[in-house]
Amino acid sequence: MNRIAKALFVLLALGLSGCITVFPKTKPSQLYRFDGRQTVIAAANPAGTRVGVVRAGGSFNAAAAGDRILTVTGSQVAYLAQSRWAEPADTLFNEALLGAFNAGPGPARLVIRGEPARADYTLRLDVQRFEAVYDHGPRSAPDVRIEVHMVLIRASDRVLVKDETIAVQARATDNRVSAIVAAFDKAVGEALAAIVTNTNSSLTAT
Repeated sequence: MNRIAKALFVLLALGLSGCITVFPKTKPSQLYRFDGRQTVIAAANPAGTRVGVVRAGGSFNAAAAGDRILTVTGSQVAYLAQSRWAEPADTLFNEALLGAFNAGPGPARLVIRGEPARADYTLRLDVQRFEAVYDHGPRSAPDVRIEVHMVLIRASDRVLVKDETIAVQARATDNRVSAIVAAFDKAVGEALAAIVTNTNSSLTAT
């Protein structure tokens, strides 16, 4: 390799190394999850029988359904920086819902679509709100607010058994991501407890 070729090779190598170093270094996002398991669900089921309830459709607020943690300050919507859910929020919510029904002592048992089990009721859940609200300013501890519209229908005659919107709130103890996630976990637990309790009470009433 002659001197000119060597010089071009060195310049090319330096140019490539320079291109590589211009990319900014960003901190990896911290991952979080929720399951609401700290909430105790009380329900009576003296006979020990289980009634199949199938989840039929439903929706999740589009802005909050992904893996980013949604916040609201007045009319402004934003996501917490460098913080994400370990899975999309709607996936975590569905997993927590299944766990809540399976752990509950009441008669209702959530049946997954395609599962070879009888479903006596259908349950539709629309998560209309799932956000941390900075209602006292952007530097204060936010209030996590969740709203779920539930509709329970008896499969045998398509009678509407329950139609209710469940709204829960949980104030974070501090304006830190860990505290906000803990508030989400608490609010999710309360929302799931209300869903399971309302379902069980509706079954026993009919």
